[in-house]
Amino acid sequence: MKQKYLFTFFLFCFLMIAAPVSAQESPRVQHRTEIPIDGLSIYPNPVTGGKVYISSTRNQEKTIEIYNVLGKPVQKSRLNGRELDVSSLTPGIYILKIQEGKAKATRKLVVK
Repeated sequence: MKQKYLFTFFLFCFLMIAAPVSAQESPRVQHRTEIPIDGLSIYPNPVTGGKVYISSTRNQEKTIEIYNVLGKPVQKSRLNGRELDVSSLTPGIYILKIQEGKAKATRKLVVK
């Protein structure tokens, strides 16, 4: 009977010591803060004509990555203007990752 109480006591002490340590962040974990793209506009959404227009306040060159809902990359391109051709995409829901300089944005894109 003493052994069960002793084991329970040690288990309780271990959990009390380990819980605060595990709740703290690891020093190797770095938090990234995304810089939003000012005035980002994506239209039309849902896309029906095979072209989507992406504009922002600065209208600099953008890197566009399109992923399917499983996270598989399906298209990557650089955009100098506003018009992006998505006619090669099958109808469905996609994740659009846009980078303009150091600013980044992630949006949902629906293709009909």
